[in-house]
Amino acid sequence: MSQKALLALADGSLFRGQSIGVCGESIGEAVFNTAMSGYQEILTDPSYARQIVTLTYPHIGNTGACSGDEESSRVHAAGLVI
Repeated sequence: MSQKALLALADGSLFRGQSIGVCGESIGEAVFNTAMSGYQEILTDPSYARQIVTLTYPHIGNTGACSGDEESSRVHAAGLVI
């Protein structure tokens, strides 16, 4: 079930949307990724630790998930914006 969400940037910009994950707060550096696939690798890549990743390609989740595509055993990104 989705909840209302707010993305607040350091410059004061506010973006409202819907949360489709765990409820709560997250703090991190906002970054982006333009890949058309590989979101599972992005989320589990330790180099994205403490970062909120914005994906620019909207078809996320259409291919499912496979444990062989994980970069590590857990999610390192602080958040994901689709």
